[in-house]
Amino acid sequence: MNVYLASSRFIDWQQPDVLSMAKKLSERKEGAEEIAKACFEFVRDQIKHSWDFQMNPVTCAASDVLKYGTGYCYAKSHLLAALLRVNAIPAGLCYQRLTITGDKPPFCLHGLNAVWLAQYGWYRIDARGNKDGVSAGFCPPVEKLAFPFVTSGEMDVPGIHAEPMPEIVRLLTESASVQDVANNLPDI
Repeated sequence: MNVYLASSRFIDWQQPDVLSMAKKLSERKEGAEEIAKACFEFVRDQIKHSWDFQMNPVTCAASDVLKYGTGYCYAKSHLLAALLRVNAIPAGLCYQRLTITGDKPPFCLHGLNAVWLAQYGWYRIDARGNKDGVSAGFCPPVEKLAFPFVTSGEMDVPGIHAEPMPEIVRLLTESASVQDVANNLPDI
């Protein structure tokens, strides 16, 4: 489980602001499940989804997502993993392959998290941010993810990643604007 607790370049939980926020979110919470829920709800509700709000800059590292208060789903998952890891809760990154709009190709990757809760094992959570037609929640053991599969070709990408996929890092670090990200959403 150590890889799911590590600080790294993009899940940089050792940054002072990330450490401070993680500790604040865990105050007066009892147990991993309560802390995980508080961290999830903070990222889902307080960090704006870059595309929904047309907010720049494009963020990738957890500390930048927190600093600017915005991120695409991928970047928001980096922040959520960092907040959980500070609190000694193993957290990884997961991906889904979804249609971009409607129920037909093209497809793109969507980023979310898996958190280890001793009572349930790995439990997936999606802090993308709710809006009309999108409602993700924290209600273990039932997963309440942002997007149901609606067409052939959509799928869960296998595995729980300790670090972001290289194509996600490349997209977020090389894009100059939220529009650049939207124009180049990766697929597998």
